[in-house]
Amino acid sequence: MIRIGNKEILIKKGDITKEQSDAIVNPANSSLSHGGGAALAIVRAGGIEIQKDSDELIKKIGTLPVGKAVITYGHNLKAKFIIHTVGPIMGEGNEEKKLEKAVSSVLNLAEYYNLSSISMPAISSGVFRFPKQKCAEILLRTSVEFLKRNDVDLKTIIMCNYDGNTTNIFLQEEKKYI
Repeated sequence: MIRIGNKEILIKKGDITKEQSDAIVNPANSSLSHGGGAALAIVRAGGIEIQKDSDELIKKIGTLPVGKAVITYGHNLKAKFIIHTVGPIMGEGNEEKKLEKAVSSVLNLAEYYNLSSISMPAISSGVFRFPKQKCAEILLRTSVEFLKRNDVDLKTIIMCNYDGNTTNIFLQEEKKYI
């Protein structure tokens, strides 16, 4: 656990669809079509309404650019909300800055909605092939910097990953902060 005053970052192995945070983070694609990976698992657990909400949103805004985030309801999930963000695909260029921007967008949206806790997976490290070590470094550094701000009320960020290997990489990276 990384402590920053009365705020914390936790790292755990688990199923993000079962998280009881105020919001979970969906590592989405630009069209918010939740057809695979964590996105599909979230829709299966939370109900088809999640895909319907996403479709309605995309009708209004067009595609969601890399680095941006939007929020929808959690429906049948324990989390009240889902924050969808689009991380970079490895090979498209400037991936590290784009991932940092995606994480910052998520955190700022959580703060805007006055959430006290969020659960976030290793964005872009699955089918988008972003290196897991670099992903852990960027997610933790960006989250620590965000929680250090005095104007932030978000209390808990949970880095929740389904597989042990990714979780272990995050736990190794955590050691830099404790």
